[in-house]
Amino acid sequence: MIRGSIVALVTPMHANGDVDWEALDKVVDLHLKHGTAAIGAVGTTGESATLDYDEHLDVIKHVIKRVDGRIPVVAGTGANSTHEAIELTRRAKNAGADYSLLVTPYYNKPSQEGLYQHFKAIADAVDIPQILYNVPSRTGCDMKPETVYRLVDHPNIVGIKEATGDLERARQLIENVPADFAVYSGDDATAIELILLGGQGNISVTANVAPAEMAELCRLGLEGQVEAARALQHKLMPLHTKLFVEANPIPVKWAMHEMGLIGLGIRLPLTVLADEYHEDVRNALRQCGLI
Repeated sequence: MIRGSIVALVTPMHANGDVDWEALDKVVDLHLKHGTAAIGAVGTTGESATLDYDEHLDVIKHVIKRVDGRIPVVAGTGANSTHEAIELTRRAKNAGADYSLLVTPYYNKPSQEGLYQHFKAIADAVDIPQILYNVPSRTGCDMKPETVYRLVDHPNIVGIKEATGDLERARQLIENVPADFAVYSGDDATAIELILLGGQGNISVTANVAPAEMAELCRLGLEGQVEAARALQHKLMPLHTKLFVEANPIPVKWAMHEMGLIGLGIRLPLTVLADEYHEDVRNALRQCGLI
């Protein structure tokens, strides 16, 4: 079980939208240096929606090679087609991924029974530890706790990234799943409270710009150091809010460019952060001592 700060890694790009492999190495190395517990490759933050099939797998393979077994790699392999999700998951496993992250099918809005059958089919087909990912604000599809409870006994389904920010739902999940089933936050602003409820960590956007701070935040929460954890969370809150002034990963990629980590490349239909938000994001970076 992974415990701690798992970065939802951006996919750096050149101005023309091509993947910037050199910058990808640079940001992976940053996380290896600063205590990130695992790297999530090609999730929402990694622009999975605009990478084509081959690019998707190439980025996963590149991250796995760069990490070289030093920390786990969690490959984003979800899709709104069960067949495609199975194939992506199988190929990620064959490439050496340690876990897969499977978002609920987006756009086609399956029923709860459809969600159960979707995730069961993937888990039956591919023998790799799988983390479910519930983010209804992005997918238009909300997997209810009762559906999660139907899936937790499958040996290949080992956790969930719960990105609703609903702490009551998080508490309900944590209290009703087996001890070896991990509940992770997918919402930086409420992550420490989920960890203090008994969650195992945070799959984080903020960790892209503040890897050491997010690793420390999760450590404090997991150790039950409530006052210190909440004090650090208060310091980081400007980032947790300003990195979402436009759709993720628009603000975080701009922030990383401001820090000199990556270029400004991002793929349509996403665009570079609007000028009106530059100072807000820049001030958040300054408040946290990052620039």
